[in-house]
Amino acid sequence: MSAIEHNDPLNAQILAVSEDKIQGFVREPFVAIAERSGVPLETVLERLKTMLAAGTIRRIRQTLVASNLAEGALVAWKVSEEKLNGAFDFMFQQDPFSGHVVVRSTDTATTGSEYRLWTTLKTPVGTSMADHCEVLMRHTGATHYKLMPAKGIFALGVGHVRRKTIEPGDKAEAPAKMIKVGVVNLTDLEWDVLLALKRELTLDEVRVGLWATRAAEAGVDLDTFCRVAEDLNSCQVIGRFSTFLEHVKPSATGQRVTRFNALFHWRVPVGRELEAGGEVGRHDILTHCYWREGGPEFNNVNIMAVCHGTEKDRVFAHKAAIDAHLASIGIPVTYTNVFWGGRSEIKPSEISPKLHREWLDKMRTPETASA
Repeated sequence: MSAIEHNDPLNAQILAVSEDKIQGFVREPFVAIAERSGVPLETVLERLKTMLAAGTIRRIRQTLVASNLAEGALVAWKVSEEKLNGAFDFMFQQDPFSGHVVVRSTDTATTGSEYRLWTTLKTPVGTSMADHCEVLMRHTGATHYKLMPAKGIFALGVGHVRRKTIEPGDKAEAPAKMIKVGVVNLTDLEWDVLLALKRELTLDEVRVGLWATRAAEAGVDLDTFCRVAEDLNSCQVIGRFSTFLEHVKPSATGQRVTRFNALFHWRVPVGRELEAGGEVGRHDILTHCYWREGGPEFNNVNIMAVCHGTEKDRVFAHKAAIDAHLASIGIPVTYTNVFWGGRSEIKPSEISPKLHREWLDKMRTPETASA
């Protein structure tokens, strides 16, 4: 087994922890990965560097709970087939505030299946996501969009290696607790620390003591940097320290982490969203689970979740197990659907107010408009 692959036994042991088990801000995250995985620190550093250099790991970074730092939504776009790839490229390459960019389809024509392009969007507090989308429409030729902000979060993780062993129906002992979405106002110092904290690591930064250079970047000493980061952690704006696998494209030797990316939709009765989200979100296989309002464009669905897998039948089996669980506890589902992911790119969403102003100015220039 190649030392660059995610399924090498030693790499898998490290990744089972490093993908999504180091929650919050940790002063020595690689030490924490070594301790929790049972792999010596020197080996952890060596293997993570090797996988990062090879592209098996596409980035290592401290994530943020961006829904508490900026206005955010899942956005579905209507784009003609001839403009679909161009719109995809623009969202991914030209808009730093669009994160996930995915082309989706359904197995049969149904409500919402004409929305082929899906993105996640974050814009700074005080700005308008609708205005931002109007700019994107002018540049991409999209004819309509649907903004679906999260009303609550029930699951948010990655763990593709760990999830390979999860069986349909495997779930936590108790329902998932909903994380409320609410924007936190930050001081200038907190923004300086946060922006330095979130940038993805270079190969040289995969080491013990990595935050020292980030503290200097933020213009503060290391103790101040860590104290501010820990305060931000207590405000629920710090996510996990994570190694992100390249889970869409094959590795250098042709290995794939996963093949299928499914967005599940459910419509449950109004007033039962909190209960249903907790029951759906407790299922271990899900990387994301949200309460979002799909509106009439998507048959008024209100619970959405994401599942990854290497076999389509296996993904369906996980979906069937969740459906059966909801039925067994008396939560009626009056409509459900699956939107399958095709072409996909993922990048961290920018959230800086300064950079957003600069982006809007750039989008107004004739050169950009004609691009």
